[in-house]
Amino acid sequence: MRGKGKTLEERIGVVGLGYVGLPVALGFAGQFEDTVGFDISSRRISALREGRDETGEVDEDELGRTSLSFTADPDDLERCTLYVVTVPTPLDGNHQPDLRPLRQACATLGPRLSRGDLVAFESTVYPGVTEECCGPILAEHSGLRQGVDFKLGYSPERINPGDREHTLDRIVKVVSGEDEEALERLAAAYGAIVSAGVHRAPSIKTAEAAKVIENTQRDLNIALMNELALIFDRIGVRTNEVLEAAGTKWNFLPFSPGLVGGHCIGVDPYYLTAKAEAVGYHPHVILAGRRVNDGMGEYLAQRVVKLLIQTGRRVKSSRVGILGLTFKENVPDIRNSRVPDIIAELAEFGVQTLVSDPLADPQAAWEEYGVELMDREEWPEVDAMILAVPHRTYQEMAPGELLAPLAAGGVLVDLKARLEPATLPPETVYWSL
Repeated sequence: MRGKGKTLEERIGVVGLGYVGLPVALGFAGQFEDTVGFDISSRRISALREGRDETGEVDEDELGRTSLSFTADPDDLERCTLYVVTVPTPLDGNHQPDLRPLRQACATLGPRLSRGDLVAFESTVYPGVTEECCGPILAEHSGLRQGVDFKLGYSPERINPGDREHTLDRIVKVVSGEDEEALERLAAAYGAIVSAGVHRAPSIKTAEAAKVIENTQRDLNIALMNELALIFDRIGVRTNEVLEAAGTKWNFLPFSPGLVGGHCIGVDPYYLTAKAEAVGYHPHVILAGRRVNDGMGEYLAQRVVKLLIQTGRRVKSSRVGILGLTFKENVPDIRNSRVPDIIAELAEFGVQTLVSDPLADPQAAWEEYGVELMDREEWPEVDAMILAVPHRTYQEMAPGELLAPLAAGGVLVDLKARLEPATLPPETVYWSL
């Protein structure tokens, strides 16, 4: 195998060019002359070469300017000296970590490793995965010794999809390595592309744990807001008005209720709880928060049914229009969206749902969830509408235009309370979390 040796001029290889990997690869390409971006999807690579990013994270101008080499051929990675792995780490059907994409990435990368290489991981994992799972696979497929011939590092991703303020270079980067040499080498590489600076964690396990608790903390705070919303709904007060009042205190945290999906907040806590249970501890608080958040779609659907009944409408065969399918507003990502939970629960009551989303890919929606997206303008009259994902497109519409398909006296569920009730037609039955 060709030896590359230790070099100050790293040749960077980024494995996985999704929401996380593409900005990382572009960042490195801006500072390191030889940077390769690899993805197993030839369709994805073709689009990027043509200047198109389906994730919406970067624009065509940035793709057109970059020196980044896009490839679906893993052999093109062989010349690299520092590898950054950013593949997804999803859950299986039992809410257990699914490490197959990560294992496959290591099996693919292993034969391309040479002595002196450094492999860093950004994928969210539970503490121990990098050294106890990834390292041995890399060693097996490379014939090299972990910690001797090649080194490991971990630097958790912190990119927030759709957020143009907290971008890669503006977020402090946590870095870690299996020894001091790997740590400093990784710190130097990331330090060259992150203006906010780097934080050196004392161990890889510490950095892995830091990542999962970031999203676990957020998940629990949202779960609290969701539980409060369930309580306030029964009391008869609007949650957002309660939060607005409470938020006048300096130390009240600004969280709000809603559906919790996506590939981070709705997933990462289960990585931590799986590890906790593996070492003999049952995490009561974290799993309780997960149960609350995972149950919100079902609750919202049942609330719609009750509102239909209260307005004297027949539930079975009624039509409910749902605005938004992606896991959060202003992004096209439908992974782990909780909107299908609403659709499935409404179907149990015989309700026909019509779904529209200007950002989601119709083919992906059908393949992933069996949901056929329709243009909102093509909807027939609906008995109720749910503003499930308040994309900017919807919020910029005049109320009359947005609610055009809604029958007079119909039900409007404004999931995140983004609309002002006073601006709506007076006969509309309005409800929000």
